[in-house]
Amino acid sequence: MVRRPWKILMLTMLAPAMAFASQGGEHGDPVASVVLALTIILAAAKLGGEVAVRLGQSAVLGELLVGVLLGNLKLLGFASLDHLWTDPAIDMLARLGVLVLLFEVGLESTVGQMLKVGLPSLLVASLGVITPFALGWGVGAWLLPGHSVYVHAFLGATLCATSVGITARVLKDLGRLQTQEARIILGATVLDDVMGLVVLAVVTGMIGAADRGASFSLASVTLIVVKAAAFLGLALALGVRLSPKLFHLASRLHARGVLLALGLAICFFFSWVANLVGLAPIVGAFAAGLVLEDVHYREFVDRGEHPLEDLIQPIVGFLTPIFFVLMGLRTDLGAFAEPGVIGLAGALIVAAILGKQACSLGAWGRGVDRLTIGLGMIPRGEVGLIFANIGVGLTLGGAPVIDRGTFSAVVVMVIVTTLITPMALKFSLDRAARRTLPRGS
Repeated sequence: MVRRPWKILMLTMLAPAMAFASQGGEHGDPVASVVLALTIILAAAKLGGEVAVRLGQSAVLGELLVGVLLGNLKLLGFASLDHLWTDPAIDMLARLGVLVLLFEVGLESTVGQMLKVGLPSLLVASLGVITPFALGWGVGAWLLPGHSVYVHAFLGATLCATSVGITARVLKDLGRLQTQEARIILGATVLDDVMGLVVLAVVTGMIGAADRGASFSLASVTLIVVKAAAFLGLALALGVRLSPKLFHLASRLHARGVLLALGLAICFFFSWVANLVGLAPIVGAFAAGLVLEDVHYREFVDRGEHPLEDLIQPIVGFLTPIFFVLMGLRTDLGAFAEPGVIGLAGALIVAAILGKQACSLGAWGRGVDRLTIGLGMIPRGEVGLIFANIGVGLTLGGAPVIDRGTFSAVVVMVIVTTLITPMALKFSLDRAARRTLPRGS
């Protein structure tokens, strides 16, 4: 009885995949190829996510790995699905998925929480950005000497990110969310995301300027930093002041879906403004989530509507798996046959782990377990994939900044850091608990 649903789900996933591969996605009505592609992606995502959860891992990891499998069917002798991940409609849905994902991440934190995380979290976050960036740059300069300095810088940027979702889940499952280490980790990851987005803005700005033929200078970097800081500062200040009034006015409307529509409109508007000033749209989506607090739309909740965090879940559940499966589809395992790609992946994994261990030096306090803090900051998860995907879209002299081999190495780094964190964090927390037990107990 248990096996039969799995067989049905496998057939649901593979039958459309084979049809799509054999027909090349060509149909009379353009929407036909899109809905067939969505059938494959969504069925594959849920199958991969279920397997990952049953193995004690994040569903995101399963979605990514099943995408890798579908993207490399040609290595197993099946027809290639390369035209699936190049479909512009699917790519656009994946881009929207990234925006709503970052919007959701922002909704989980507030500006007030950012101001209260304390100096230990600030130091942990700062070291957790600076050290991995330097190590990533060093790995690029060492193993990719023929590539431009911008490639090295972008590799450093991909290592800055931290995905708190996996760490938060482990801490919650073990009942340790209220510990001092957990508070430092969760506070640091909020600041880490903000700093990482600023680093991303600087690197992408430098690459964009170089692609246009502009010269690189300290003044241009300073301008990008100021622009990013000014955007975030103004967006947060104006958003906190204006959003309560905006939601109060919207609460007079009694049509269904007003709260969700307004929340998404703010998310997309902030994303558009961020792009307008030369920053990645995800910076705006994250800022939009930060400024929207549940107190702003309490009038909607008081009259029986669900909170915005709950309303956004079905959209996130639909769009974000498209992004993760697509990232897997773009991972070319055949690239590891090329000289240096395996070495690059291994070096990035080591740099990713060591870089976050260094950030634990910023934590202090009586009884604070620095090893737990360092391990909790390791997973790159969805944020690292988002950064890598942006690199694929950037060009320098007409060529992508991140080629297929480098992108595949980054994906492997994300997979490994995501896999090892739950086991390593549980070991560290158990070790710390045993250390605090009285002797003889």
